[in-house]
Amino acid sequence: MAGRKQALTNPPGKRAQRLVINASHVAVTHTYLALAAFGLALFLGCALHYKKIVKNGVAGYPDEWFPSVSATIGDWYPERNIFQILIALTSGPRILLVSLQYFLTRSPNTSWPGFLFAVGVIRTLACGGWVFITSNDDHDVHDVLMITYILCNVPWMWGGVLCTPSGHVKARRRRRYVAAGFFVSIIPMIYFFIQHKIHRIPGAYTRYSFFEWSLILLDVLFDSIAELDFKDSNLQIVLGVSLDASVGRNDISDTEPSKGRNSVTEAKVEGPAALSVTEQTASHVSGAVPRTLFQRTHAALTLSPDARAVMSLISDVYLSYLFWSIFTSLMTTLFYFSVWELALSGSELSLLVLLSPVLLGIGPLRTWALTRSGQVTLRAAAILTGLGSYALSSPMHRLFVVNFANVVLLVGQTVDWSAGKDGYQGLLLGLGLVSLSLAKHANHSTNPVWPMLNEESGGYNKTGIFLALCALYELATRPSVVPETEKQERHTSNSKDNSKISSHGWLAASIALGSMMFTLHCFFIDPSTIIAWSWTGYKDGQPKGPLPHLHGSLTLIAQAVGLAMSTVLPACWLSCPLWFSYGCASAFVMYRFRDWTGFVGGLNLAVFVMSMLPTIIQKSAQHNKAGRTYFTAFFITILFYLADVWTVAYAFVPGGVYLRERSDLVLIAQFVATSLVFDWPSRKITAPSTILHIPSSVGFLARHLLTLFSLSAVLVTIYRWAPVGPIPYKSGTGIFNAGIWTVHFGIDNIGHDSQRLIRDLVRNMELDVVGLLETDLHRTVYGNRDLTRIALEDLGYYVDLGPGPNMHTWGAALLSKFPIVHSQHHLLPSPHGELAPAIEAVLDVYGTEVTVVVSHNGQEQDPLDRELQSKELAHIIAKSYPRPVIFLGYVVTKPHASRPAPYEILVHDGILHDIDPEDWDRWCEYILYRGLYRTAYARVSRGIVTDTELQIGQFVVPRHGFQLVNQTLEDRMLRAWKEDLLEDHWFPMEYYGGENEGGVKGHYYHVFNTPLYYKLPDDAQV
Repeated sequence: MAGRKQALTNPPGKRAQRLVINASHVAVTHTYLALAAFGLALFLGCALHYKKIVKNGVAGYPDEWFPSVSATIGDWYPERNIFQILIALTSGPRILLVSLQYFLTRSPNTSWPGFLFAVGVIRTLACGGWVFITSNDDHDVHDVLMITYILCNVPWMWGGVLCTPSGHVKARRRRRYVAAGFFVSIIPMIYFFIQHKIHRIPGAYTRYSFFEWSLILLDVLFDSIAELDFKDSNLQIVLGVSLDASVGRNDISDTEPSKGRNSVTEAKVEGPAALSVTEQTASHVSGAVPRTLFQRTHAALTLSPDARAVMSLISDVYLSYLFWSIFTSLMTTLFYFSVWELALSGSELSLLVLLSPVLLGIGPLRTWALTRSGQVTLRAAAILTGLGSYALSSPMHRLFVVNFANVVLLVGQTVDWSAGKDGYQGLLLGLGLVSLSLAKHANHSTNPVWPMLNEESGGYNKTGIFLALCALYELATRPSVVPETEKQERHTSNSKDNSKISSHGWLAASIALGSMMFTLHCFFIDPSTIIAWSWTGYKDGQPKGPLPHLHGSLTLIAQAVGLAMSTVLPACWLSCPLWFSYGCASAFVMYRFRDWTGFVGGLNLAVFVMSMLPTIIQKSAQHNKAGRTYFTAFFITILFYLADVWTVAYAFVPGGVYLRERSDLVLIAQFVATSLVFDWPSRKITAPSTILHIPSSVGFLARHLLTLFSLSAVLVTIYRWAPVGPIPYKSGTGIFNAGIWTVHFGIDNIGHDSQRLIRDLVRNMELDVVGLLETDLHRTVYGNRDLTRIALEDLGYYVDLGPGPNMHTWGAALLSKFPIVHSQHHLLPSPHGELAPAIEAVLDVYGTEVTVVVSHNGQEQDPLDRELQSKELAHIIAKSYPRPVIFLGYVVTKPHASRPAPYEILVHDGILHDIDPEDWDRWCEYILYRGLYRTAYARVSRGIVTDTELQIGQFVVPRHGFQLVNQTLEDRMLRAWKEDLLEDHWFPMEYYGGENEGGVKGHYYHVFNTPLYYKLPDDAQV
């Protein structure tokens, strides 16, 4: 029997077991199941069958680049099946939702509720029809059911607006807006469908799909508004079970059930600050003297309160480090696919997993996540899967597991942020970030627990997992502090206070938090990122600015100072406009200036950002609004991620022209968003909103830990500091090897970091000079890595990093065993395509100055760019005539191609020789030279490192003071066997072989199956 405000009575002696369910939970369950069904289908479809589901009868990718609903949910396994399972699960809450709405709105004065109930049932059945009968099964039936569903929405939505209870103003207003948006969206959807179906215009179906998906989203949102009705009416479902049929009837009621007297509470830990009190209390309860052997052993092993507080903080910091590790691994894992596509691949939808904190809008989930068991379970599931994903060989499988890990991790992390009443959570987040920065500094600029690393590529994954288990065990066994019921009561009162205290509101705090998360990820997860922003090269044999491997520790120290400031300075100082002005000035100096000045600006920015982190985390703590707060925050973070990529990948993404080379706009937007949490004079402050309390014991321990991190960074720098400078491989012979290699952003063909594979081949080929292309990895999508670090620290090289990330190129780097006398960076003309970088460096090669030019020209699709870039390069090279020159470049041209192709421009205008003009099997990479004797030329297969081979030229420097000019083709093409030359000229023998046998790690001499050797002319001056 169903009724509103029905009294529940039990006969004496009979006790009924009753289950009380808030009706609003039905609406919430329906909403999340529906969104999960469509969202998961879209994600899986784009990840697994992107180009297939965007293709239609008119066009395919790239003209069509967004899938329709039908193609997403009905064409491919497994997304079709997963979608159908979730929709089937949604059907129960949907029928119950329709029934509850009828129960709530029924009245003897109108038949509208009954009519809407019938329409709702028909609408539900029609939905099931077009979901389970796809267009591939029966196109006509699918379309009829789809049209029926849309037509049913007309009375359902407008009737829903009319039948909203009179007192529910908020629900009525939302229904009106959503219904209006739904019907307005139908108009452009029909228009683009006609453009696609009748006029057959490529790209029209993508635009149609956007409005089709918007109808789905608006439909689900409309039904979700029922949650407000049920809450305002206090509608509940009461299920009773009793041996007496007259007792414990099933009921629907708006009466709040009374709480039982006896309850079991679970403790929620608040951090190490209160552990000493807990230990003292425990000692009174447990008794004075342990008597048994077990008790004596347990007492001996039990840590003192102070030691346990330190242990708890260390455990929390390590868990925070793992949070940053898994959070930052998402971008590097998903971008593997974008790198190979050089376009949107569909994997970018993985960013949507960052919106998982919206699940905190589910009250029971949020309550459970705050418990000890919830904390441990969520962290264990996220950390063990996130760290363990390194063992998967498939990049796609790794992406799926990392996606799951981030969903669970963010729910667990943000629920802790929402419950924080002091600055502990923000301080913890900062400590985790500093420890991540230190780990990367110590591990050659890579995080040892990222999934993209394994034992062969420099990972310490198993060690990370073992330490994670230790930290989880400490968390699970940590002494409890506050009973959960008592904590919730205190938190309720605090939330009321917070509503009065916070003058900024949840929206402002969430926007600032989203900006802060991006800023930390963009600039400060690696200590060398802001060095790359300021780097410009060498002058008079000395670097003009800081070097990553030597001065990166200064960045880490600045981060530590900024975070320590939040523990000693009043928070009102850090929230005042003057402090914000300091941050803006620091960012301006970093962006506008270069070398040491720009780096100092970056250090001050590190101090500012880290000092603000605890304050922003605390101000965003909105327990009752956790779902919307952190959903908005990470939505802002996603927007910043995309904008950051758009500034450099503008040639490969839709709408890229609007953010081309505009990292200044992104930086300005970051500070505008951050400004929302500052106490501006015009803002009304009703209470001291800027009070940030960090327990003194925690602050004391944190400052000592930050000091330890800073000292460790300096010790790592000293340990890595080479006692002697780089030495050429064939010192004293006048012979040197120069190579060019496009290394594809340091990601190998199976999605792992490739720096050690690059190092091994460079070492084995004894390259004295090497130009590496596609090396600007100081971006969020590449993990803010320094691709040259391992080669520099393990092999000993002088390094020019090339144009930094603020120059918006794909990057070029120069490694040299010879001192770099002078270097200059160039941005080549690129009116249409990607911005082309070039490095012009003068090396002291055995006492002779040799100019080396490394460049990455534009793609085949932009002939004008390539022509203009080649002319500029030829001008740069010709200026140094008759000085010896080696050109190492990615050119994209056929050998001997005439103008406007780059080959003729570079060779003739630049006054250069081709390393072997008879090698016709080239397209991308070229080695050109002048003023040197070329004695060997090799082409080495790429292995699994990249998609491009390594080309090597061997040269001999003429006698000091002799200028080699006007060398004839006959003198340059004196071919020889290797036995005709001294062994110093020979390339390694172990690289002879083929694809199936021989070679080393997949590398072997290919094209000619051997290096080519050349004799020196009889009159050579060496």
